[in-house]
Amino acid sequence: MDNDALKNMARAVLRTEADALLALNERIDDDFVRACEILLGCRERIVVTGMGKSGHIANKIAATLASTGSPAFFLHPAEASHGDLGMITAGDVVLAISNSGETGEIITLLPIMKRLGVPLITLTGNRNSTIATAADVDLDVSVAQEACPLGLAPTASTTAALAMGDALAISLLQSRGFTEEDFARSHPGGSLGRRLLLRVEDIMHAGDKTPAVMLGTPLSEALVEMSRKGLGMTCVVDQDGRLRGIFTDGDLRRTLDRPVDVRNTSIEAVMTPDCRTVQGTMLAAEALNIMEKSKINALVVVDDEQHVRGALNMHDLLRAGVV
Repeated sequence: MDNDALKNMARAVLRTEADALLALNERIDDDFVRACEILLGCRERIVVTGMGKSGHIANKIAATLASTGSPAFFLHPAEASHGDLGMITAGDVVLAISNSGETGEIITLLPIMKRLGVPLITLTGNRNSTIATAADVDLDVSVAQEACPLGLAPTASTTAALAMGDALAISLLQSRGFTEEDFARSHPGGSLGRRLLLRVEDIMHAGDKTPAVMLGTPLSEALVEMSRKGLGMTCVVDQDGRLRGIFTDGDLRRTLDRPVDVRNTSIEAVMTPDCRTVQGTMLAAEALNIMEKSKINALVVVDDEQHVRGALNMHDLLRAGVV
């Protein structure tokens, strides 16, 4: 095949699969709603099963369900007949995928599922098949043709099944009121999890690591505190530990532009009194947003009564993977 022929073949595959997906729109009916109701009523787990290429699709659908608030796992139908059937319990729902609707390994499981009273939802390409007629709800994922020119390799049919699985998963997500924070809890190792779960108190410098000086402290001593704590700033507090201001590297540069006696100038004469603050329970991502909008590199963490509880800077957010 020459270059143009390769491009034309690729376009034909994409058109065929796109047509298969568009055809699914007409099949979102009361059966789809019933399938969602059964899945929402599942007391335990959604067991997703399929053989061959349908098995790969089933595995992905199970992963999508599990990460969007519907506990699910993949069960290999051949392994189920050799002991893994014990994974299915009476409170589960089975979601089976079979383009032909006659997959022998799944048909073998049907009597056991009926005995357990487990609801069965199927995605098939033949509504008159053995598996489809045994189901509580069968969703039609048939395609006019496969993208494979031989009409043999599962292509459009697996794409259609995957898309229908995604439609179920996202419909359940919406019905459950699943939020970004819920999603992050199941993805704690990813950047989204860090952004949505990490709070200011998890990364701030607290206790003796918080740079702070009292009102009346000479500027020279405040500079020593800044250097010792290494955050590029120091809080200025009163006798009760309440925040009265902040002195940063930027304040220092502006101060040095004026004739200031570093040893005899009091910190309150050069500090920034009205500074941005955050609370420890705030999401670190929100603190980042404040820094970016205010064009600052550090924040003081306070409680409801303005007592200083800690401090953090942009480097802390970088190390935590929030940025």
